[in-house]
Amino acid sequence: MPSTAVETPPAPAQDTSLARRWQGLGWGFLGKLGLMMLVNAFGLATIFSALNAKAWGILIAMVVLLVLADIIYFTKRFVPLKYIFPGLVFLLVFQVFTMAYTGYVAFTNYGTGHNLTQQQAIDANLIQNEKKVDGSPTYPLTIIRDRGELGFAIVDDGVVKAGTADVPLQEVPDAVVDGSGRATKVPGFDVVPVSEVYSDQTLQKQVVVLRVPVSADSTEGSIRTQDAVNGAVYRSVLVWSEELQTMTNVDTGVVYVADPNTGSFVADDGTTLPVGWRVVVGFQNFTKALTDPNYAVPLLKVTAWTFAFAILTVLSSFFVGLILAIIFNDDRIRGRKVWRTLFILPYAFPAFMSALLWKGMLNRQFGIINEWFFHGANIPWLQDPWLARFSVLAVNLWLSYPYWFLVCTGALQALPKETMEASRIDGAGASRQFRSITLPLLLISTAPLAIASFAFNFNNFTIIWMLTEGGPAMPESNTGLGYTDLLISAIYRISGVQGGKADYGLASALSILVFIVVGVVSAIAFRQTRKLEEF
Repeated sequence: MPSTAVETPPAPAQDTSLARRWQGLGWGFLGKLGLMMLVNAFGLATIFSALNAKAWGILIAMVVLLVLADIIYFTKRFVPLKYIFPGLVFLLVFQVFTMAYTGYVAFTNYGTGHNLTQQQAIDANLIQNEKKVDGSPTYPLTIIRDRGELGFAIVDDGVVKAGTADVPLQEVPDAVVDGSGRATKVPGFDVVPVSEVYSDQTLQKQVVVLRVPVSADSTEGSIRTQDAVNGAVYRSVLVWSEELQTMTNVDTGVVYVADPNTGSFVADDGTTLPVGWRVVVGFQNFTKALTDPNYAVPLLKVTAWTFAFAILTVLSSFFVGLILAIIFNDDRIRGRKVWRTLFILPYAFPAFMSALLWKGMLNRQFGIINEWFFHGANIPWLQDPWLARFSVLAVNLWLSYPYWFLVCTGALQALPKETMEASRIDGAGASRQFRSITLPLLLISTAPLAIASFAFNFNNFTIIWMLTEGGPAMPESNTGLGYTDLLISAIYRISGVQGGKADYGLASALSILVFIVVGVVSAIAFRQTRKLEEF
């Protein structure tokens, strides 16, 4: 009997290209799309900001990074880079860029009085040397705004004149003046109420620094105000000559010449204007640190103390921690867990809080160290140079030994018991076992940590600043450096963060020297530790 199988009609052809196109679209893709939208928005905002500030290096770098991010995350070719790229960006921004910029600043005169461009320095000197023109009347003044740009409107003999920082005063027809003689309506401008100025500190600062030229001739001066209701004509006693590159004081006749080598306006008698500009000075900052009498001797003392502090701290804390670890590694000690917990307590407290606590206890008049242990003696622990250094070392030992106590305890427990037992059978005593087996094996595992500890203490800013602030001061130095200053705290002081005169160029040069010193010492130390591994 013939088969009667029913043939099923073929399924309609599917648009595999469309299905393939939408395959993979889902919450993951939408999340990635939203995240990349944020990244692109942030990148474009940074690019436009760099464009306005004319920071061409940042602009180019941001364009390159943004294009790379879009290529990597919107294609399927660079799968490994999808995971590596964020880390690379953070490395470039927070490490490479920071180091490169520090290197650049080290070769400039960047600091107090030299943190502007030349044009900004010219404007700043002109403004700082402004004086009220003799006989200038006081004009009723109104604050006005044109598309976000502030300006002044004054009433001069019943005539309203208005202008901005870029547009000199011009007569404004059809302006309205109230009974007090002040303009209340200025066509083409929005009037800013005085109450708004007084309630907005940012607006107040903008109004005070605003200068509206009286005319196209800059020598006629500008309108300024101190109270936002009255204005007067001010004119700078300095005149800038673009052609001659000179600043001339019209009252005294002194001529200041722009020196491109130092970034200063210098007169024949050597005096300079207070505001200069940034220039590249080559190795001047490095030679200044080595040859300038104001810095050379104090920095030499600071460098010697920095090495002494780092080395003595590592050695003392290591041996104290090692001795305690050996003692409490003995099974015959009762309550070892309790004792170990007590000995590591200093390591559990923040270093800056512990340093402040010790600063109070070492107070020469009210500290409990003098009261309890020296019968109220007035011992200047933090005021005498040598006592201050001893105090810093002692406090840092108290903070550091728990770390080595933990490290050495773990290292001792990891030592091969077979080796120790064999040496004991061969007749080696406790001291011989320690010198020939225990200590060499410990150094193999702890030497890299000792190198890292040296690098940390070489730049241990916290303990110095919280305990002594670098003091007591060196009387022979007018730089403010102290006997307990490390190089890192000296750099902090020279950078002017505390409000003093800042010298970022010198501070950056010293930072580079510290980086080189720590790098060289670490490289040599690591090479020496390889010999221990041969043991």
